[in-house]
Amino acid sequence: MSGFCRLVLALAALTVCRAQRRLFPSGSHTPGVLCLNGGTSLTLSGRHILCLCPDGFSGSSCETDDSASCFDGIGLHYRGPVSTSASGRECLEWDGERVHEIRGYPKNLGPGRHRNCRNLDYSRRPWCFVQAESGVRREDCDIPRCTKDLSPDLTADRLTVSPSGWQCGLREERSMKVVGGALSAVELHPWMAAVFSRRSRGWMFTCGGSLISPCWVLTAAHCFPDRAQTKVHRLSVFLGKKAINETDLQKEQQFSVSQLFIHELFDNTDGNFNNDIALLKIRSPDGRCAQESSSVKTVCIPEPHQTLSPGTACEVTGYGKQQEGAWYYSQYLREAKVTVLSQDLCSSKEYYGNMITENMLCAGSPDWREDACKGDSGGPLVCWLRGRVFLMGVVSWGEGCSRALRPGVYARVSKYQRWILEKTGLASLTAHLRT
Repeated sequence: MSGFCRLVLALAALTVCRAQRRLFPSGSHTPGVLCLNGGTSLTLSGRHILCLCPDGFSGSSCETDDSASCFDGIGLHYRGPVSTSASGRECLEWDGERVHEIRGYPKNLGPGRHRNCRNLDYSRRPWCFVQAESGVRREDCDIPRCTKDLSPDLTADRLTVSPSGWQCGLREERSMKVVGGALSAVELHPWMAAVFSRRSRGWMFTCGGSLISPCWVLTAAHCFPDRAQTKVHRLSVFLGKKAINETDLQKEQQFSVSQLFIHELFDNTDGNFNNDIALLKIRSPDGRCAQESSSVKTVCIPEPHQTLSPGTACEVTGYGKQQEGAWYYSQYLREAKVTVLSQDLCSSKEYYGNMITENMLCAGSPDWREDACKGDSGGPLVCWLRGRVFLMGVVSWGEGCSRALRPGVYARVSKYQRWILEKTGLASLTAHLRT
């Protein structure tokens, strides 16, 4: 690089640094987390200056997908560049002073120095704040829906269904209100399973899980400390459950467990959570498996070679504690929005070092405010791929909850596809899609 180019780059970096100082004060973020979608952090004297974005992405944190021209579902994962409302008004900057303190401003926004339309609160479509004659207000954005939840190389004639007739990774396409950005409707996560065990005091919530086929739930191995000696007749699984202390007969389905498979190489003797994955075979009192409904559906399983780019937006759900140190679990199903971290970053000495193996996946929120916590074990980390929801991780471990540089660690499901097929005896699980 020539001396002139270095000078231009340094001046640009200084300008961005000054502009970002309010949003990203010293010590509040780390370089590897700020740059989304595979962006690279440019640092100066150890301080993050700006993100160098890959082709197709832009924005101060590479948060804008310049190729996105439509949205799927209700647009939760829309990251396109549209920045005008349906009325033609220009969107206000998300972190601008005029909108930051008004009622209804989304909390835990993360990097927000942009004006692009987003759906941050489960509204019916992407929206933004605008300046109207009556003051600042929110308006929907005029963004078309994608005509199909299929990418160009995945046409309808290649779609197949499971022997039961189910299609994985689909959920209700209707607006669901989320209180405080944390509580979630079970219809948005219809694959969520709640595992209970019978104790002397009655049924006790144990772990989360994910419905991967009508008869099988995927969860974490460490949920069963007795390993092979676990008494499966003392286990019960609920699907469609929005609250662990409430029963909704219109939505819930209850099952006993007939088989438990814990990965043969799981051994937590030395605190090593490698291969932290397990399978439960479920059946109802009349011998049937799960019945598909708006609150009970299967999630897609990724191919063995499927990877995620750092910065990919995902969701983790569970009934666990709302914060570290809390003495009780959340009664209601909750969710957190997190982004995938690179393997190199998560295994660096500043993070978890050599505790991270190739069978693990790390994810956290850019501001470290959202995370899985105790009680979320076994639950799903899901991400949108090709218009469907894929189970990319199983909640496994982490140091504390929502601690800086200590993201949640998940069992990488793509590493276990063959093991899952072997144990379940199913002919196919990979999203019910031919490759």
